[in-house]
Amino acid sequence: MLIRISLIIAIIAALAVGVLNFVKVKEKITTLISERDEWQRKYTETDAELRLTKNELEKTSKELEQTKETLVATTAAKDRVEAQLAQQTQRANELTQRLTQTTTERDDARAHLGAYTGTGFTPPQIIAFGRQIKEAQDALDVVNEEKKILAFELAKKKAELAKILDPKYIVPLPPNLKGTVLVADPKWDFVVLDFGADQNVLQDGELLVSRNGKLVAKLRISSVEKNRCIANVIPGWRITDVMEGDVVIAAHPAS
Repeated sequence: MLIRISLIIAIIAALAVGVLNFVKVKEKITTLISERDEWQRKYTETDAELRLTKNELEKTSKELEQTKETLVATTAAKDRVEAQLAQQTQRANELTQRLTQTTTERDDARAHLGAYTGTGFTPPQIIAFGRQIKEAQDALDVVNEEKKILAFELAKKKAELAKILDPKYIVPLPPNLKGTVLVADPKWDFVVLDFGADQNVLQDGELLVSRNGKLVAKLRISSVEKNRCIANVIPGWRITDVMEGDVVIAAHPAS
């Protein structure tokens, strides 16, 4: 009997423990379910917010892309406007310069016209005077050139006459005469020089040739052309061979 009672008590105790455990487990299950539902709610809200954020982000990206395209188009339009403005500015500057030049030319024309008017002559008369002055100047230039040629020929004749009268006569050359050797032929002892009749050079005039400040040779002019002359090395006066580029001056300049 005692054993039966003990068994019953044990069963009741086990049932009580089981009930207690069931109650605790149920509470945990309830709590877990509540937490699950709360997490589900949060997940749902977060997912909704995420979707909304994605939509807004896509919208913002599209707007940004459109803004970029607008900015590119605006920049291109700005560049075109600036280029047109630069062209217009350059055109305005050119027109301003032309206007200034035209104004100056107009003022000069007015001044010239005033000068013409002050002379008492008509424009055709003034043009005729200008033509006559030009013709007179041309004639004067011709006379001066002829005078120069005659003077040169006279100097030649005087030198020839002087040499006839005195074989030792030395033909004078211009005191400021200076030139260079254009061609040199050491074999035949002749050179071509870069001055001639236009520089009042006379045949048989004597010249000194130098290089780097040192005497090279002494020459005598054998023939004269307009801007050239030919000279030969005087025997016994060749210290070294004459070379192209050597400096030449008068040996006996006229006083």
